[in-house]
Amino acid sequence: MKALRLTDDGVRVSEVPVPEPGPGEALVRVLRSGICNTDVELARGYMHFRGTLGHEFCGVVERAADRSLEGRRVAGEINLACGECAACRGGERAHCPNRTVLGILGKDGAHAQFVALPERNLHAVPESIAIEAATLVEPVAACCRILEQRPIAAGERVVVVGDGKLAFLAAQVLRTATPRVSVLGKHEVKLEAFRALGFEAASSGGEAGRADVVVECSGSPSGLVAALAAVRPLGTIVLKTTCARPVTLDTSRVVVNEVTVIGSRCGPFDRAIELLSRAEVVVEPLIDETIPLSRGVEVLARAQAPGVRKILIDPAG
Repeated sequence: MKALRLTDDGVRVSEVPVPEPGPGEALVRVLRSGICNTDVELARGYMHFRGTLGHEFCGVVERAADRSLEGRRVAGEINLACGECAACRGGERAHCPNRTVLGILGKDGAHAQFVALPERNLHAVPESIAIEAATLVEPVAACCRILEQRPIAAGERVVVVGDGKLAFLAAQVLRTATPRVSVLGKHEVKLEAFRALGFEAASSGGEAGRADVVVECSGSPSGLVAALAAVRPLGTIVLKTTCARPVTLDTSRVVVNEVTVIGSRCGPFDRAIELLSRAEVVVEPLIDETIPLSRGVEVLARAQAPGVRKILIDPAG
């Protein structure tokens, strides 16, 4: 099969064996996968990963011990937990210290024609959900995690910092809890996409010091500064992205204003699928194009071009 792999010599499309599922795993034929900023950072050296890239995908189960899964369209959780440690026994599989992570840490990913994943990681995706939306279940689930960690009341003010792909999904998920969601970004063209969905979106902080919750989705040091400026005393900042380089931050405002800071990562797939099925979250405005896997190296380069949002990979091409 073809796979987009990161090697010591760089990124290339290679012919590799179809993965053989281990005990409790299913073989999934990938229908689409999505290029993520994490893929770009991995190619630049993040995590020192080597292997097949990709963790956003939808596919069809080809083979599974649970025969009822076969033929089902699925998306998959990316953390492969041991199932035996204290974190796993406590229901926190995403924090298993022995885990591997699909396309990121010790596990070949989904920018390939086939991928093997534990059956317990797979979630059925209704055929009523378009293939583009099905491909992005994983990042939508990550946004749903915010509401698990910090429930938001209907009248609370929320500011999303950033105007990229994750911010676009997060704003929609947060609006299911409160209509008072606004976006603070830097790029007028991207902000227009938010306005088209009815969000207030600006390049300066009109809600300075007034937001109950600020969700940082920019992945930049300036985004952290903006988040601190936007949050009210006793408010909450949710860090949804990491910065590629070390950040120097004046913590005095956090201490004096007693701001709660929460790190946020992977989230509930069932909730994400529910929101996508009701069209409470739409992804189509994010998708720039779908490119065949055979042009995978070009895809990764194109994903870094100015103005490009989301590119999907078609493994059949």
